[in-house]
Amino acid sequence: MQKDIFQAIRESDIVAVTSILAQNPQAINNQDQRGSTPLLLATYYGDVSITKILLDQKPDLNAKDGMGNTVLMGVCFKGHLGITKMIIDAGADVNAMNANNNTALSFAAMYGKTEIVKMLLDAGADATIKDHKGMTALDHAKAGGMEGVIQILTN
Repeated sequence: MQKDIFQAIRESDIVAVTSILAQNPQAINNQDQRGSTPLLLATYYGDVSITKILLDQKPDLNAKDGMGNTVLMGVCFKGHLGITKMIIDAGADVNAMNANNNTALSFAAMYGKTEIVKMLLDAGADATIKDHKGMTALDHAKAGGMEGVIQILTN
């Protein structure tokens, strides 16, 4: 049985990913049982090589997983600086919101990812967006004691 694209990504099998996409270009936007797309899974694992291959296929950058999170939200949570830049440069919506109205900026702020916060702000992220609890990215940074992020968001 041939691997599916998700198995190939989990195994970091670049040859299989490339082959699957050559045979079935629509696989780029498939979703697994959790709602993850191939790009979401590759970025979750921090796999730069496969992420580049997938981005070349023009996937839906703003597709949401089963929790309503986008690829950009995931990389900001994980702190993958290089992949974050790749996703932003590819045209991801920096202000997309999940079901709780959290954004990539709020995740970066929550987890103290100062360089990603700067990158998102430079790309046009809106620091005034409030989540379902009425909290902005700055509020999340303050709640978590993320001093570096607090300084960026207050200057």
